[in-house]
Amino acid sequence: MRFLIHFSYDGSMFHGYQTQPGYRTIQEELEQAATKINDGKKVKITASGRTDKGVHAYHQVAHLDMEVTISEKQLKRAMNRYLPCDIHVFKAEIVSDYFHARYFVEEKTYEYHLNMGEYNPLRRNYCYQHNYPLNLEAMEEAIKYFVGTHDFRAFVTDNSIKDNCVRTITKASIRKDDYYQDEIIFTFVGNGFLRYQVRNMVGILIKVGTGKIDKTLVKEILDSKIRGKHGTTAKAEGLYLKNIKLRSVNSFGKCPKKF
Repeated sequence: MRFLIHFSYDGSMFHGYQTQPGYRTIQEELEQAATKINDGKKVKITASGRTDKGVHAYHQVAHLDMEVTISEKQLKRAMNRYLPCDIHVFKAEIVSDYFHARYFVEEKTYEYHLNMGEYNPLRRNYCYQHNYPLNLEAMEEAIKYFVGTHDFRAFVTDNSIKDNCVRTITKASIRKDDYYQDEIIFTFVGNGFLRYQVRNMVGILIKVGTGKIDKTLVKEILDSKIRGKHGTTAKAEGLYLKNIKLRSVNSFGKCPKKF
């Protein structure tokens, strides 16, 4: 029986989502928990995508196939019983065998948190400690260039470039945090994101905010499809996978291909 699980995690103590020999990862913890529930039979868990070392998630999804008979409520409870305290499954549901956690994604939302004020040691793992004021007006103008369908090749680190770097961003914005007054939050909503894309976009926006480059250069870099000398990757601890929007989880038919 195929299940879809919705879960969150604090990425501070993980070496990313994907299993890596010799390192603690979210996928490994999830598969170990599911295997125990499945009477020791190995369970493979497939997520909507991976996150890098230090990146957090409010809402990630994954599918898994269980051989034991178990209800949605029981699976959720059992997973949380075996999982460490920095991962939590908040929903489990039975889906069709055609469902795929990656290919049924319709939209992803990422947030990036940055502190412009005094260094806060309690937030060191949960936001980028820039600790200097930024020109938010210039950054708000520059971020608009990312909205639309573009080839984001210039915002992908060289060793992760794919043949198809075209993605659609439907929303890109910057706002001040409601609780942490010195923090700002970058929000990006789109149909998919390349590895390091969000952190690279934030990195170039920070350069705009510090006055190192003009806001119009963002469009030039985007259109050039060349990363070049202005490429900067923002630190991982400020990045959050905020939300996943899925197609109908019980859609029947051939699994859609994506990217």
